[in-house]
Amino acid sequence: MTAATDATGPRPSKRDTAARERNLTRVQAKVASQQARAEFAETLNALEDKLNVPKQVGIRTERAKRKLRRFADEQPVAALVAAVGVVAAVGVTVWLVVRSNLD
Repeated sequence: MTAATDATGPRPSKRDTAARERNLTRVQAKVASQQARAEFAETLNALEDKLNVPKQVGIRTERAKRKLRRFADEQPVAALVAAVGVVAAVGVTVWLVVRSNLD
């Protein structure tokens, strides 16, 4: 071996180069398809979560409960006034419905 062959190494043939490129392209295609499948599965899971009405109702109910608890902890008087107002509004509505049905 001479210094010239050590520095550059043996030159690959055109056939070997073409085979390496073809294999590299296959590997790249496989990786790209796996990535596309993963993204597609992620998108389907997101759509399933978004379109699952009972799950969304549960999430929003829990969020509303947390907000109401925080509001009641921070401003108990205002929360009490709001609760009395809601009870009064429901009571008046029920009274009006019953009264209109009796006439």
